[in-house]
Parts: sequence; structure tokens; C-alpha cells
Amino acid sequence: MHHRRIERRTILRGLGTALALPWLEAMLPSSGRALAAAPGSASPLRIAFLYVPNGMHMPAWTPASEGRDFQLSPILQEIGFRENMTVLSGLTLDGARAHGDGGGDHARGVAAFLTGAHPRKTDGANILNGPSVDQVAAEKIGHLTRLPSLELGTESSSQAGNCDSGYSCVYTSNLSWRTATSPVAKEMDPSLVFDRLFSQVTAPLTPEQRAQRDKHRQSILDLVQSDAQALHRALGASDRRKLDEYLYAVRDVEQRMKNADKLQQQDVDTADLRRPDGVPREYDKHVQLMLDMMVLAFQTDSTRIASFMFANAGSNRSYREIGVGDGHHDLSHHGKNADKQSGIQKINIFHAQLCHYFLRRLAAIREGDGTLLDHSLIVYGSAISDGDRHNHDDLPIVLLGGGCGTVTPGRHLRFPNETPLTNLYVSLLERLKIPVEKFSDSTGPLSGLS
Repeated sequence: MHHRRIERRTILRGLGTALALPWLEAMLPSSGRALAAAPGSASPLRIAFLYVPNGMHMPAWTPASEGRDFQLSPILQEIGFRENMTVLSGLTLDGARAHGDGGGDHARGVAAFLTGAHPRKTDGANILNGPSVDQVAAEKIGHLTRLPSLELGTESSSQAGNCDSGYSCVYTSNLSWRTATSPVAKEMDPSLVFDRLFSQVTAPLTPEQRAQRDKHRQSILDLVQSDAQALHRALGASDRRKLDEYLYAVRDVEQRMKNADKLQQQDVDTADLRRPDGVPREYDKHVQLMLDMMVLAFQTDSTRIASFMFANAGSNRSYREIGVGDGHHDLSHHGKNADKQSGIQKINIFHAQLCHYFLRRLAAIREGDGTLLDHSLIVYGSAISDGDRHNHDDLPIVLLGGGCGTVTPGRHLRFPNETPLTNLYVSLLERLKIPVEKFSDSTGPLSGLS
């Protein structure tokens, strides 16, 4: 029976539940299984964008040398996966510059990071930005997956208010834009993302409905057990192992959500950190669960496009868990103070370690001829270089993953000054087989990635 082919879209069903499957060898036609050794032959390319606020401590980010022999800087060392890393120096985000609009670099930075556009300064009315690269991709290939894209974060998306020198809070808290006037709100509650990935319910459940549902089940796997057992018997040894590993990962995420110490509204002492009940109190656990959701979404091919914000623009949260009691944004205005720069570096390293967690999870999942990391491209970085200067040139950007063999990682590439960041996005769209002559202020694809 293990020679029986199963459809790529096969799912395990249960009451109110649809559990997508990871990539399995049985999903290949028998005549095509020998092709699995060719890079990217059986696996789709996934692309994710991970954004960190308030810039970077650049002396601890930029490698001293270029090419293949570059040495990892202190921050990049914490990201790890050097052989899956392409450091991109010299890229510029011109849309985030003032262009006569005065302050607001944090808002402009987030709004422009994936759009390349210069957002209109406004307190909420008549917002104007541009479509973001992830949504351009989702529009073209989103029909191939159950979810066109996935937008995640740790802080809520706002749709009104003045957050940064006359710029609407819409700009500071939304990375993805479907159109120039339509931001795509992100989700910050891991349990709601889990429901979105695995529930057949078309409308969002109310807290009361979710509580009632959860009262009658301990695991989504209990509902699909019959289907899972039947499929397990029909698979070969390698696929049975992959299925077991995947089901274990789903149950592990469920248990961690269940056991996480929840952050209640009264625990929040800062106005811009509004969080609903159900979000883990500890920041690192929150981030890890959200990144786990992204891994599950990619593993099951529920989506191929995702974005994640470690925090909103200008976030002033403190990181007492790593010994940094001052606010992140306050520290970014360091004025070359050594203690403040040290605090910024600690925060940068903390975020880098969480990125490493994401990469490690992707690298642990075998898929076809490689791993999920081999079949992904992750853009990690910020729209600001030095937070004290609020500059938007020579950005801290690193590209991670193998891109289904379409990039040659393990290098530090430096581009001429004023090379648009959007050139990278043209290159990513090309690798998704979405050729475009121009995206925002791009001047062409980014050379030298292959």
C-alpha cells in the first residue's frame, strides 16, 4: 500500500477541523520520484519577511570583509546558518526618507519597507502608501494555496491615530499593503492563527465559542485520529516518519499554547502594547509560537508568502528578560553613549537568536531533495540603519535560505550606494516566476544573487 499515490491537497478531516499534510514522497507521481534529486524539482518556493524595529547597532552587524570569506559579525553570529546566509550591504530605502515631510522616520520606514513607496503624512484620513511586495506575490500565486499570505506580529495593527510626528498609526503597525490605501492587518494571537490554519470554520469564532469548543477536546489531533491512522498504514517508512514528526510538531504547539503563561490586559503598562487575552506573557515564547505557526503554514503549503513584525515601528518595549530595562526606542537614540549602544546590541542579538530559532525549525524539516530552509527565502532586517541617525541607507538586510537552488548563499555582497532595496524584491518575484519590469522605485533585479 505504501506505493499508492496521494494527492498534494490531501487533508486529515475531523469535526470542524481540516489538518493539511506536509510534503510526502507519496505525493509525487511514480514516474517523477526519480526527479527529486534536482534542486527545487518537487518543492515550491516560500518567502518570508521578518522585520525588526528601531534600526541596528551597525558596528555589530556589518561583516568586515566581503565575498565567501566573510566573518560573521556578533549579531549575524547569533542568526547562524552561515552557509544559508547572504548578507546584503549598501541597499537603500528612499521611500522612507523625509522628502520634505519632517519627522516620522519610524512610521515611514515600516510603511515603505515592503512597498518602497513614500507614505503620505496624515493622522488617519486619506492614507496613501503603495502595494507591498508580499501582496503582489500573493495576488499572483495565492490561488495555489489555501491562504494567499500570512501576516503575523507581536503587537496589534492600528487603523487610526497619530503615532509618529503626524503619521497615522496605520503606517507604524502594518507591514503589508494590498493596495496603496488598504493595509493588511496582522494577527498577534497564536491560538487564532492556529484556528485559521486548521479550522474548517469560515467565520472567526467568538471567545465563548472557542472556550466551548476547547472544553470538549484536548487536541486537534484527537479529531483527525481515524484519518491519520488510515493514512499512516498506507505510507512507506520514510513518509510515516515525516507524518509522525509533523503530528508531533502540531501537538507540541498546542501544548505550548495551552501551558503558556497568558498576558492579561491589566498586565500591560504601555499604551502601544495592547494585547488580547491568550497571548503568552513572555515575549520570546510569544515570538517562538508565531514563528512556529509560520513553519507549519509553510510545511503544509497552506501559504507560500508570510511576514512577521518583531514589534511595531518605534516600539519602546523593554527587554528585562535579557537585562535591558530601558525602552528599545529610547536606547536607539543613543547619542553614541556606550551603555545605550550596548543595550541596543543586546536587543539586536536577542532578536537574532529568535531568528535562529525559526531557521533551525525550517532546517529540521526534510522535504524532497532538501529541507524546508533549502526551499525558502527569508528577508530579515530593518528599514533603519543607525537608530540615532534615522538613516535609511546601507540597511541591515540579510537573505536566508537556499531559494530552491536559485541563490548562492554563504556570501557577503556589497552593492553601490543608493541601490534600491526594491531591486531585491524584483529578484524575489522573479524566483517566484512572477516577472516584473519594475516594482516601486526599483532599477532592475539585484545582481549576483545566483
